[in-house]
Amino acid sequence: MHTEFPSQPGYRTLHEQFLAAANSVGATLTEYPHPLKGPFGEPLSTDVAILGDPHAKRLLIALSGTHGVEGVYGSGCQTRWLQELGKRSLPADVAVVMVHLINPWGTAWLRRVNEDNIDLNRNHLNFERALPDNQAYAALHEIYACTELEGPERDRADELLEKNIREHGWPAVMSIVEGGQHRHPDGLFYGGLAPSWSNRTLHQILQKHISHAEVAMCFDLHTGAGEYGHPMLLTITEAAYPALPDAQAIYGPWLYTLLTGADTLSETGVAVTATGYTSQALIDALPKVKLMPFVIECGTYPGPEVHRHLRDDHWLHLHGDPSDKTGREIKLNLLEQFYPADSDWQAMVWLRTWQIWEKALAALPTVRI
Repeated sequence: MHTEFPSQPGYRTLHEQFLAAANSVGATLTEYPHPLKGPFGEPLSTDVAILGDPHAKRLLIALSGTHGVEGVYGSGCQTRWLQELGKRSLPADVAVVMVHLINPWGTAWLRRVNEDNIDLNRNHLNFERALPDNQAYAALHEIYACTELEGPERDRADELLEKNIREHGWPAVMSIVEGGQHRHPDGLFYGGLAPSWSNRTLHQILQKHISHAEVAMCFDLHTGAGEYGHPMLLTITEAAYPALPDAQAIYGPWLYTLLTGADTLSETGVAVTATGYTSQALIDALPKVKLMPFVIECGTYPGPEVHRHLRDDHWLHLHGDPSDKTGREIKLNLLEQFYPADSDWQAMVWLRTWQIWEKALAALPTVRI
């Protein structure tokens, strides 16, 4: 079947390059097959590569693809660092765990969300309890349920968004939209009503590969928020955690410490009104591990521009055809928002990610239990 869906950089290439790098350095590989296929009918999976002793007590974990399209950056860094690490020995009792594309469907289809329109960083919740109720989102939902890419309905949606921004300001409006919601499956930043495949798979990975550790540093790899070409190192949790002083001591003023809350705003561009973050899920799932959950967030374009392209892609999967010419244009525009073609941007985010990981690798043997 003919499709105009972009093939490069595609899931298949990222997957093959990662596996080749892992095999070339003798990493231990485990595959977690996804039940759905990619846009070319290709099988999808999350893959875990462990370099070093799988039973090591001190782990450095790199997690890519939480927001699928952002996995292009994360996968590239994982592959490149594996190739470097294979040329030298790791510190004693330290292993590197690469979780490659935890949302493989989102990466393959160049979406930020998963196959159920779920934002994974709004999905890590206890679904046996009452879910967060973002009531303010309801008044904005029609902006994102618009059935037209262009035309009178889209114009009205744009006007409603602009009206709210004029009255309340961009940060306040985005704190509502990006805060996550669980009532509108066809809305933006939907958190779902149950754990997603990626959520369940991540917990399987944590129990199988991570839970035995005494100390772990995890880096969740993201793009899209912050200043262009500026990778930020953050730690994002609901409250201070036991290893936070260690994290702050290792990275000093480079580290942004964000504690989420309903009335909290951050100048970083990261939504701190949201609940369901992966970082908090790691803390909750590994209570016996001295864990430092980090996020590397690489800035791209201004928030309003990123948001406009997210809206277009949201329309595409609700009402359009990702395989036609319009779909191709929307996909390439979205990819640019989260992985700029600018070679200087790509070089900078790799350099900073490498620096952060190298510092972690050097610090891991010194962290006190």
